[in-house]
Amino acid sequence: MQIQYKKKRNLLQNLLLIEMAQGMWLTLRRLFTKPITLQYPHEMPKVQRGFRGQHALVRDPETSTTKCIGCMKCAMVCPSRCIRIRIHKEPGHGNRRFIDEYHIDALRCVYCGYCAEVCPVNAIILTEVFAYSAKTRQELNFDMPQLLGNWDSYLAGQGELLKEYANPTWRPRGLPEGPMPVGKRLPVSDEWKGKDQVVGRLWRQSVQEQNR
Repeated sequence: MQIQYKKKRNLLQNLLLIEMAQGMWLTLRRLFTKPITLQYPHEMPKVQRGFRGQHALVRDPETSTTKCIGCMKCAMVCPSRCIRIRIHKEPGHGNRRFIDEYHIDALRCVYCGYCAEVCPVNAIILTEVFAYSAKTRQELNFDMPQLLGNWDSYLAGQGELLKEYANPTWRPRGLPEGPMPVGKRLPVSDEWKGKDQVVGRLWRQSVQEQNR
């Protein structure tokens, strides 16, 4: 590392206060430029898709309930152990699991997004909603009706249909499509898939095998 010291000022520069004049000139220039800081909450920032905000459970349009299949992967991968799920099985339905309870303690969550990445059916999502609060801790311990309600309000605000919606946390950028569960093979651009990016040796091998 090279250290470059500032040149020593001469007597004239000290008398004329050159550096102070430079600072005042910079201030004067910035005075007539467009401000960068948003006047929140009167001006809301534009949040890009993939921002990890308020939790939600995606509603299945066919059953009108959660798409969760009770695989428990989200609870197992969660580093803060903020997800609790209770399931049961019914006779005559084989190994199918039914969800009794689904809780997320938002105060313990670190918003890593692992739950959304590992879910094979894209049942859970961290939405771009960042401005939410509560007066009690219990209000931020979301249960299944609250999580489904979060999804309904979020999707309505997006103005999209579920079949057209795709989130970066559901289909992590740059991963090959082959090993992914069917639910994560979303119709996204080639740039999102990572074909035009500099990627590792295993990715190049998988692409070469698919092109054979």
